[in-house]
Amino acid sequence: MPRLQKNDNFIDKTFTVLADIVLKILPTSKEEKKAFYYYRDGMLAQSEGEYAEALENYYEALLLEEDPYDRSYILYNIGLIYASNGEHTKALEYYHQALELNSNLPQALNNIAVIYHYQGLKAADQKKINISKSMFTKAAQYWEQAISLAPNNYIEAQNWLKTTGHKQNLD
Repeated sequence: MPRLQKNDNFIDKTFTVLADIVLKILPTSKEEKKAFYYYRDGMLAQSEGEYAEALENYYEALLLEEDPYDRSYILYNIGLIYASNGEHTKALEYYHQALELNSNLPQALNNIAVIYHYQGLKAADQKKINISKSMFTKAAQYWEQAISLAPNNYIEAQNWLKTTGHKQNLD
């Protein structure tokens, strides 16, 4: 795992050292430790914009990680990479897989809503009104779920829901 050798950021080094100490103390299997190392290296690569390397590490972590909660975060991070690369269909697939394993991921719900909102805006620009309305409705549903899990977050989404009339369960 060469990522550790490249890492010259103090905060990242500190995280790496602390994570290594915790892994030595906690009773975890060799496979779980390897999965975590791959996940950590994936996060470091992702933070440096090295998306191909991050994906390689995340996929390795997925092969080893058995805990559904931990797998959900790996899948979520894979979704982030695909979304940032404009591959929205793939991003949605990974966000949904993450939610299947962990329904308490408001950030995944928010990111799904952001993609649907973006698709709604695109459709509106192309004068595809029915598609636009459908995408905005989907965005609203996912934002409402995200907000119900994290009521103090996603203020812009809350405002959008209220100002556009898509608000249903907020207040």
